[in-house]
Amino acid sequence: MSHSNASASALVSEHLSLLKDLEITNGVLDLACGNGRNGLAVLQHHIPVTFADNNDSALNEVEKLISQAELGGSTWKVDFEEPGTNPLANKSFDAILVFNYLHRPLIADIREAVRPGGLIFYETFTVNQRRFGRPTNPDFLLQPAELATAFEGWEIIHAYEGELPDPQRAVANLIARKPQ
Repeated sequence: MSHSNASASALVSEHLSLLKDLEITNGVLDLACGNGRNGLAVLQHHIPVTFADNNDSALNEVEKLISQAELGGSTWKVDFEEPGTNPLANKSFDAILVFNYLHRPLIADIREAVRPGGLIFYETFTVNQRRFGRPTNPDFLLQPAELATAFEGWEIIHAYEGELPDPQRAVANLIARKPQ
């Protein structure tokens, strides 16, 4: 596969062992996956991944990479922001990856869709991102401590809030385990 761990987020590549150590029964959801860089890094380790997004062209590219690799990933075209819907209802994943995406009404559904003992890997922009450029809309920017608060009651394995280089950006990230 042409994607390497280098193209994945540091949060995924540096903590991949957490996913490898999980008992995999339902696979991993790469939510709002875009080009699938994080899910593809996980898939390379023979962990099944569902790549979910509402962008047809991005999903088509991910499908090509999945089929070339023959590693058993799948794609799911879905709009997580369609009013009055819960696409995650009655779904369960061993882990969910969310990067550069924030739709606050979905947080409770994400919490519910991670199986007990499963993991959330979440990283997105904070309000301080406005200093560096897009996004600037407060609907897409976390307030201080908002991400950690959203997963209160879970075992926090890793948490960071601040600036990251290359490209310079203001983010909060978190890895947490859902209680059994």
